[in-house]
Amino acid sequence: MSKYDVTIIGSGPGGYVAAIRCAQLGMKTAIIEKYDTLGGTCLNVGCIPSKALLDSSEHYHNATHTFEEHGIKVANVSADISQMIDRKNKVVEQTCAGVKFLMDKNNIDVHHGVGSFVDKNTIKITDSEGKETTLETKNTIIATGSKPNYFPGMEPDKDRIITSTEALSLKEIPGSVVVIGGGVIGLELGSVWARLGSQVHVVEFAKSIIPTMDSTMGKELTKTLKKLKMKFNMEHKVQNVENTGKGVKVTALNKKDEEVTFEADYCLVSVGRKPYTDGLGLENVGIKVNNRGQIETDDHLKTNVEGIYAIGDVVKGAMLAHKAEEEGVFVAEHLAGQIPHINYNLIPGVVYTWPEVASVGKTEEELKEAGTAIKVGSFPIKALGRARASMDIQGLVKIIADQETDEILGVHIIGARAADLIMEGVVAMEYRASAEDIARMSHPHPTYSEAMKEAAMAATEDRAMHI
Repeated sequence: MSKYDVTIIGSGPGGYVAAIRCAQLGMKTAIIEKYDTLGGTCLNVGCIPSKALLDSSEHYHNATHTFEEHGIKVANVSADISQMIDRKNKVVEQTCAGVKFLMDKNNIDVHHGVGSFVDKNTIKITDSEGKETTLETKNTIIATGSKPNYFPGMEPDKDRIITSTEALSLKEIPGSVVVIGGGVIGLELGSVWARLGSQVHVVEFAKSIIPTMDSTMGKELTKTLKKLKMKFNMEHKVQNVENTGKGVKVTALNKKDEEVTFEADYCLVSVGRKPYTDGLGLENVGIKVNNRGQIETDDHLKTNVEGIYAIGDVVKGAMLAHKAEEEGVFVAEHLAGQIPHINYNLIPGVVYTWPEVASVGKTEEELKEAGTAIKVGSFPIKALGRARASMDIQGLVKIIADQETDEILGVHIIGARAADLIMEGVVAMEYRASAEDIARMSHPHPTYSEAMKEAAMAATEDRAMHI
């Protein structure tokens, strides 16, 4: 029987990063992965493949909508969905191979199969052919991630009623799609199809899309996605989804409790994700799970069982790859006797539509509800020379600061490269910077980052200069 200082179950961003950090700190490390490839949901059927399709569809959209304005004449432009999927698959293959390289480089033993607890120090591994082996471990990190969620009446059949997994490998460009859920996954994949010419109907229970983000972002993103001819049906409660053979029929109740129906070629069910702990044998060691299926942990991400930790989507908090990575490093360093920290308020969230949406810290709604006295500064992207040069003029930067201390409490961006720009807000808030600090920093011209400076100036005495 192999013996390890630490064993990680799950090779997604949280799992493989935890494994690398454990190995760097001198621990004999193993990782167990259910599937043949490493990388988990993020690399195989999540973050990476979706971004590949988002970029391909954006290139196509620009070729058919903005190239002529730039003086680039093209004719007979068409979208080859098969090539797009092939390219996406190659990107996934290369990225997963990179994780395998990192495991080899750091002398991490990789075991393929389903890992389940025999007891707190013994894990059984069952491979795809049913062969069983066991290993002994001093510590274990559960990093098994999540799977698509759904509610009664909208059960996916993986044919016409699909989840994000099937959506990433469609063999045709749908004529029409109903997207249930106006969150990150639904909007990203919905925008892919809309750019390629599909009619996309978003059906959302809340009053706004991306309802967990600052309301200004939802309003602005709705405006921009409507330019792709996406249609939004807010405050609709889906009752049933039916595969009609050649398409789908979605029945919902609107805010007046009137029944409405939507018919389309496909229905994407994107109402969030839920922790995946199937087959782990948690009951064999008595690990506590809450009513949402999340593994309960303390401030050090330790479960109620000594030596067993859990990170990422299986524990409370935002289901984000980079949050899982931070937690993986946190546990590894904690096991090594260090004193790491994670500021969960400063885990940025991103929506990879175009324009992108990115946010860190508190929303205006959260701060007002808490009774915090605030001041808000915003600046439109269209006022930037760089934006006009590239024709990416949609969006704005919004900075929220404390009324008395001027400390930045939240940064919310919708615009080109918002996913990269948000890190200025993260760094500033990590060091508890004021809006004045950002306003006094020289930002290169012409860049999108100038909007950060201008929004900070707007938040301090309303002195933005270029509007």
